[in-house]
Amino acid sequence: MSTQDNSQTNQSTSKPNTTLPNIAFIGLGNMGAPMAENLLKAGYSLSVYDLSEAATKRLQQSGASVADSPKDAIRHAQVVISMLPAGKHVHSVYLGENGEDGLLSELPKGTLVIDSSTIAAADAVTVANAASKLGLEFLDAPVSGGTGGAIAGSLTFIVGGSNNAFAKAEPILAVMGKNIFHAGDHGAGQVAKICNNMLLGILMTGTAEAINLGVKNGLDPKVLSDIMLQSSGRNWTLEVYNPYPQVMENVPSSNGYQGGFMSKLMQKDLHLALQTAQDTHVETPMGAKATELYDDHAIENGDKDFSSIMGRHDHSVLS
Repeated sequence: MSTQDNSQTNQSTSKPNTTLPNIAFIGLGNMGAPMAENLLKAGYSLSVYDLSEAATKRLQQSGASVADSPKDAIRHAQVVISMLPAGKHVHSVYLGENGEDGLLSELPKGTLVIDSSTIAAADAVTVANAASKLGLEFLDAPVSGGTGGAIAGSLTFIVGGSNNAFAKAEPILAVMGKNIFHAGDHGAGQVAKICNNMLLGILMTGTAEAINLGVKNGLDPKVLSDIMLQSSGRNWTLEVYNPYPQVMENVPSSNGYQGGFMSKLMQKDLHLALQTAQDTHVETPMGAKATELYDDHAIENGDKDFSSIMGRHDHSVLS
């Protein structure tokens, strides 16, 4: 692991630093946009692309140049960063519809490509192998930390790829994140990320279940949470992301389950973990059960934060 001082993300700059590589940033959603903004604040020159005009306009106002297409965005880039919704989008952008006419075919040898999307490890390896054949350096670098971490520049990057590519990427990632882990070779970043999120899904469903049991038996949710925080049931959800409304300030559960990490994204990550487990013949019964619970929950609550799984037990918290 390498942790670097990213205080530079808090310093605005009126013009790009010409000693830094030009970056093409593709995908300006809830995570990608603030990540790109932190790069601009650190002095990087960015060309950005997204299907959303509002998203690109936001980055243009922060100093980025807006491209008409992904291929236009990479025209003068030495580094490409992407933050896309799913594996099919990563495949389409980098490999194209026929596997040969995507961005990889347009990039000069030696270009560093960093994909921060959360996708199946097999998809990351496929793109990485194609990049390697073209003389490009590819990293899968999914993140943890949510939108708050993206805005603050305190994300955790979990990186898979070569040592050489990681060394080149590290100072760039340190602008957007606080903790940067090199998990291993291509695909390792994705495997580590889905292992983490599978455990997170299990912890959230279990914590919601335990709090509900206590509340239905007359306990105050705040008191019960404090008891478990000082006992063997202590976990991350109790520490910083309590799922019961008004137990903790500045978390989605106390804001109508708005913001944070949407339930449909947790559902996606749990399915990625389940698929990886099936492909490698690993038993994950608790992960499978958490997937089942989020499949059911996301039908009506997919856009709510994943802590809204609390509503499975107490419907009143979602009203």
